[in-house]
Amino acid sequence: MRPLREMLPDIEKKRSEAPRGRARQTERGELMRFFTRHLNLARARDGHEPITMARMGKILEGIPTADLYYLQSVCTKAKNFSKKFWWEVDPKKHVKENTVPF
Repeated sequence: MRPLREMLPDIEKKRSEAPRGRARQTERGELMRFFTRHLNLARARDGHEPITMARMGKILEGIPTADLYYLQSVCTKAKNFSKKFWWEVDPKKHVKENTVPF
């Protein structure tokens, strides 16, 4: 059997052309960095461990990117960024609207 490298000779070329590091930014990644940075400032003051990007990804997993922009604007206008963030992210704190059909 022939090695994979012989069957796909340009695989090294494609990998080297892919953007790395800061060039691979996305809207969602920038928003995650924004929330992580602001929350970690408050957490460091309180003596808690900082939130990692992986944990922030899990927290914001089900929220669409457009809603993250709304969350960003609401949290920056709030008196306490961290408190407002955790209130908005927790679905148990919000009353379901339109539960009654009429």
